[in-house]
Amino acid sequence: MKNQKPIIALDGDGVLLDYHLAYQQVWHKAFGNFPKIKDPLAYWPKDRFDVRHLDATELDYFRSFFDHDFWISIPPIENAIDACHLLVDGGYKLVCVTALEHRYQSARLKNLREHGFPITHVVTTSQSDGEVSPKKTTIEDLEAVAFVDDYLPYFRGVSNTIHRALILREPHGSPNKGPELANVDSLHSNLQAFAKEWLRGQKLD
Repeated sequence: MKNQKPIIALDGDGVLLDYHLAYQQVWHKAFGNFPKIKDPLAYWPKDRFDVRHLDATELDYFRSFFDHDFWISIPPIENAIDACHLLVDGGYKLVCVTALEHRYQSARLKNLREHGFPITHVVTTSQSDGEVSPKKTTIEDLEAVAFVDDYLPYFRGVSNTIHRALILREPHGSPNKGPELANVDSLHSNLQAFAKEWLRGQKLD
């Protein structure tokens, strides 16, 4: 018996939440200054901001700030909340499938809900870059009709019966290029662009 709404699986950082801005804020918390933007088109935060190279001790210290308080305080990407409401109003259930340590799963859900995202629940996976996406099993178990992520390697092995939508984001140093683009069905500038195109397509079916 299947009366459930169709599920769309959404990545967290880079699709729903602004990890770049959060990185800038946590650097300030750790070192006392807000790093300036060096390359606004850089995919990775360490390339985007004018930050110094950290030695092993400094890196461990910096990473200690990526704690529960960090994961409940990441700001939303512009228009991402509206995009999610468009999808929910269009008849879909949204699940966040995020490559994050399991101990921060509740923090991620709290973060999303407090911003007003209509996300029903969060599923965490490993962050491995193997031959098969660490998100594959979760997305297929959910029987998602679509999967949206901003990191091309996370589409490896995901069933082609699921619509695989890639958010391209910033191009400099991006992993979102090359022959693996054959693993996705559509490309979008952000979640809002995906939502509008997806819903438009459903109306045409």
